[in-house]
Amino acid sequence: MMDQREELVYEALTVLGIPFVRHEHPPVFTVQEALVYWKDIEGAHCKNLFLRNKKGNHHYLLIAEFLKTVDLRAVAKALGDDRLSFASDERLDRCLGLHPGEVSPFGLLRDADRRVTVILDEGLTGWEKVNFHPNVNTATLTIAYADFRRFLASRGNRLIELSL
Repeated sequence: MMDQREELVYEALTVLGIPFVRHEHPPVFTVQEALVYWKDIEGAHCKNLFLRNKKGNHHYLLIAEFLKTVDLRAVAKALGDDRLSFASDERLDRCLGLHPGEVSPFGLLRDADRRVTVILDEGLTGWEKVNFHPNVNTATLTIAYADFRRFLASRGNRLIELSL
Protein backbone atom coordinates (compact mmCIF):
# COMPACT_ATOMS: atom_id res chain seq x y z
CA MET A 1 0.00 0.00 0.00
CA MET A 2 1.35 3.42 -1.00
CA ASP A 3 2.15 5.97 1.70
CA GLN A 4 -0.14 9.02 1.77
CA ARG A 5 2.85 11.37 1.57
CA GLU A 6 3.94 9.62 -1.64
CA GLU A 7 0.43 9.76 -3.13
CA LEU A 8 0.41 13.52 -2.52
CA VAL A 9 3.51 13.85 -4.72
CA TYR A 10 2.01 11.91 -7.62
CA GLU A 11 -1.24 13.88 -7.42
CA ALA A 12 0.64 17.20 -7.47
CA LEU A 13 2.83 16.18 -10.41
CA THR A 14 -0.20 14.91 -12.33
CA VAL A 15 -2.09 18.18 -11.75
CA LEU A 16 0.93 20.11 -13.04
CA GLY A 17 1.26 17.79 -16.06
CA ILE A 18 4.75 16.74 -15.00
CA PRO A 19 5.80 13.28 -16.22
CA PHE A 20 8.00 11.21 -13.95
CA VAL A 21 9.63 7.81 -13.77
CA ARG A 22 9.47 5.95 -10.45
CA HIS A 23 12.32 3.65 -9.43
CA GLU A 24 11.66 1.35 -6.45
CA HIS A 25 14.44 0.23 -4.11
CA PRO A 26 14.90 -0.87 -0.51
CA PRO A 27 14.79 1.90 2.14
CA VAL A 28 17.87 4.14 2.09
CA PHE A 29 18.76 6.73 4.70
CA THR A 30 21.92 8.25 3.24
CA VAL A 31 23.34 9.09 -0.16
CA GLN A 32 25.99 6.43 0.40
CA GLU A 33 23.32 3.75 0.85
CA ALA A 34 21.44 4.96 -2.23
CA LEU A 35 24.43 4.90 -4.60
CA VAL A 36 24.07 1.21 -5.39
CA TYR A 37 20.46 1.74 -6.52
CA TRP A 38 21.19 4.93 -8.47
CA LYS A 39 23.79 3.44 -10.80
CA ASP A 40 21.29 2.81 -13.62
CA ILE A 41 19.17 5.94 -13.09
CA GLU A 42 20.09 8.84 -15.37
CA GLY A 43 20.17 12.45 -14.24
CA ALA A 44 21.50 14.38 -11.27
CA HIS A 45 21.08 12.68 -7.95
CA CYS A 46 20.44 15.29 -5.32
CA LYS A 47 21.03 15.70 -1.66
CA ASN A 48 18.46 17.67 0.25
CA LEU A 49 19.49 19.26 3.52
CA PHE A 50 16.88 20.63 5.91
CA LEU A 51 18.53 23.44 7.85
CA ARG A 52 17.72 26.07 10.45
CA ASN A 53 19.46 29.24 11.52
CA LYS A 54 20.87 29.69 15.02
CA LYS A 55 17.76 31.46 16.32
CA GLY A 56 15.51 28.77 14.85
CA ASN A 57 13.28 31.33 13.16
CA HIS A 58 14.34 30.53 9.56
CA HIS A 59 14.23 27.13 7.88
CA TYR A 60 15.93 26.21 4.63
CA LEU A 61 15.79 23.30 2.22
CA LEU A 62 19.13 23.17 0.44
CA ILE A 63 19.13 21.18 -2.80
CA ALA A 64 22.41 20.27 -4.50
CA GLU A 65 23.99 17.56 -6.62
CA PHE A 66 24.96 14.77 -4.22
CA LEU A 67 28.72 15.06 -4.88
CA LYS A 68 28.83 18.75 -3.93
CA THR A 69 30.51 19.69 -0.69
CA VAL A 70 28.34 22.22 1.09
CA ASP A 71 30.02 24.82 3.30
CA LEU A 72 27.24 25.85 5.69
CA ARG A 73 29.22 28.87 6.91
CA ALA A 74 29.56 30.18 3.36
CA VAL A 75 25.86 29.53 2.69
CA ALA A 76 24.87 31.40 5.87
CA LYS A 77 27.08 34.31 4.87
CA ALA A 78 25.57 34.39 1.34
CA LEU A 79 22.09 34.41 2.88
CA GLY A 80 22.99 37.12 5.38
CA ASP A 81 21.84 34.81 8.17
CA ASP A 82 23.54 33.55 11.29
CA ARG A 83 25.02 30.07 11.70
CA LEU A 84 23.17 27.25 9.94
CA SER A 85 22.81 23.72 11.28
CA PHE A 86 20.72 20.67 10.57
CA ALA A 87 17.20 21.02 11.89
CA SER A 88 15.86 18.50 14.37
CA ASP A 89 13.69 15.56 13.40
CA GLU A 90 10.78 17.33 15.11
CA ARG A 91 11.23 20.46 12.98
CA LEU A 92 11.51 18.34 9.84
CA ASP A 93 8.20 16.67 10.68
CA ARG A 94 6.51 19.94 11.66
CA CYS A 95 7.67 21.92 8.61
CA LEU A 96 7.69 19.32 5.82
CA GLY A 97 5.89 16.29 7.26
CA LEU A 98 8.98 14.14 6.65
CA HIS A 99 11.33 11.90 8.62
CA PRO A 100 15.12 11.55 8.47
CA GLY A 101 16.19 9.83 5.24
CA GLU A 102 13.14 11.14 3.36
CA VAL A 103 14.06 14.79 2.89
CA SER A 104 12.88 15.91 -0.53
CA PRO A 105 11.67 19.07 -2.25
CA PHE A 106 8.33 17.30 -2.51
CA GLY A 107 7.99 17.88 1.23
CA LEU A 108 7.14 21.47 0.26
CA LEU A 109 3.68 20.11 -0.51
CA ARG A 110 3.16 20.01 3.27
CA ASP A 111 4.48 23.55 3.84
CA ALA A 112 1.15 25.36 3.44
CA ASP A 113 2.47 28.52 5.14
CA ARG A 114 5.54 28.71 2.87
CA ARG A 115 7.83 28.90 5.92
CA VAL A 116 10.72 27.05 4.28
CA THR A 117 13.10 28.91 1.97
CA VAL A 118 14.53 26.81 -0.85
CA ILE A 119 18.25 27.16 -1.60
CA LEU A 120 18.96 25.71 -5.03
CA ASP A 121 22.47 25.01 -6.23
CA GLU A 122 22.96 26.74 -9.59
CA GLY A 123 25.05 23.74 -10.66
CA LEU A 124 21.86 21.73 -11.19
CA THR A 125 20.87 23.91 -14.16
CA GLY A 126 23.25 21.94 -16.37
CA TRP A 127 21.31 18.72 -15.86
CA GLU A 128 18.44 17.62 -18.09
CA LYS A 129 16.95 15.37 -15.39
CA VAL A 130 16.99 15.35 -11.61
CA ASN A 131 16.15 12.68 -9.04
CA PHE A 132 14.48 12.91 -5.64
CA HIS A 133 12.67 10.71 -3.14
CA PRO A 134 8.87 11.02 -3.44
CA ASN A 135 8.64 11.79 0.33
CA VAL A 136 9.53 8.18 1.16
CA ASN A 137 12.95 6.56 1.01
CA THR A 138 11.86 3.41 -0.84
CA ALA A 139 11.73 5.03 -4.28
CA THR A 140 13.43 7.62 -6.45
CA LEU A 141 11.60 9.82 -8.97
CA THR A 142 13.21 11.13 -12.13
CA ILE A 143 11.79 14.33 -13.62
CA ALA A 144 13.04 16.89 -16.12
CA TYR A 145 14.92 19.79 -14.53
CA ALA A 146 12.57 22.27 -16.26
CA ASP A 147 9.61 20.44 -14.73
CA PHE A 148 11.29 20.50 -11.33
CA ARG A 149 11.54 24.29 -11.63
CA ARG A 150 7.82 24.40 -12.52
CA PHE A 151 7.06 22.34 -9.41
CA LEU A 152 9.06 24.75 -7.24
CA ALA A 153 7.30 27.75 -8.78
CA SER A 154 3.92 26.14 -8.10
CA ARG A 155 4.72 25.91 -4.39
CA GLY A 156 5.41 29.62 -3.93
CA ASN A 157 8.21 29.20 -1.41
CA ARG A 158 10.99 31.77 -1.48
CA LEU A 159 13.72 30.49 -3.80
CA ILE A 160 17.37 31.51 -3.59
CA GLU A 161 19.84 30.26 -6.16
CA LEU A 162 23.46 29.97 -5.06
CA SER A 163 26.61 28.66 -6.65
CA LEU A 164 27.75 26.07 -4.11
